[in-house]
Amino acid sequence: MGNMIMFCILAVVIIGSALLCVTTTRIMRAATFMLFVLFGVAGIYFLLDYTFLGAAQISVYAGGVTMIYVFAIQLVSKRTLQGLEERVKSSKMIGGGLAALAGLVVVSLILLKTGFYTMVPANVEVPMKEIGTALVGAGKYQYVLAFEFISLFLLACIIGGLVVARKEKEDKQ
Repeated sequence: MGNMIMFCILAVVIIGSALLCVTTTRIMRAATFMLFVLFGVAGIYFLLDYTFLGAAQISVYAGGVTMIYVFAIQLVSKRTLQGLEERVKSSKMIGGGLAALAGLVVVSLILLKTGFYTMVPANVEVPMKEIGTALVGAGKYQYVLAFEFISLFLLACIIGGLVVARKEKEDKQ
C-alpha cells in the first residue's frame, strides 16, 4: 500500500512538472521543471528497487543533461531569456498537439501490430545484472553503441550552440 501511495505521489510530480515544463514561457523555469521530472523518474526506479538505474538517472540525466541545457540556455540572448522576443502562437500549439497525437497513434499501432504487449510475461522480474550487462555490453541487443551515438550527438549540439553564440557576438561588433 505504501508503494502505491509513493508511486501516485511521484506520478503526480512527474506529470505536473512535465506540463509546467512545456507550458512555461521562462526557459530557466522550464529547465528546473525538467529537473523535477528527471528526479521523479529516478524516484520510480528506486521504488522498484532498481538502484543502479536510479543512480544512473540522477547522475547522467538529472545532473549531466540538465547542466548541458543550462549551458545552452546561457548561450541564448537575454531578450529570449526574459521572454520578450518570442511568444508561442496558438496555431503552433495546435499543430504540435496534432503532431504529438499522430505520433502516439503511430507508436500504438506499431506496438499492437507487433504484439509487444503479449510478448512480455506479466510477473517476470529481470535481474539487475542482466540489465547492467545489456546497457554496457556491445553484443546483440546491448546498448553501449547507442549511448556512444547519443554522446556524440550531445557534443555536436554543444559545439553548434557555441558556434551560434560566437556568430552572434561577431555580428554585434
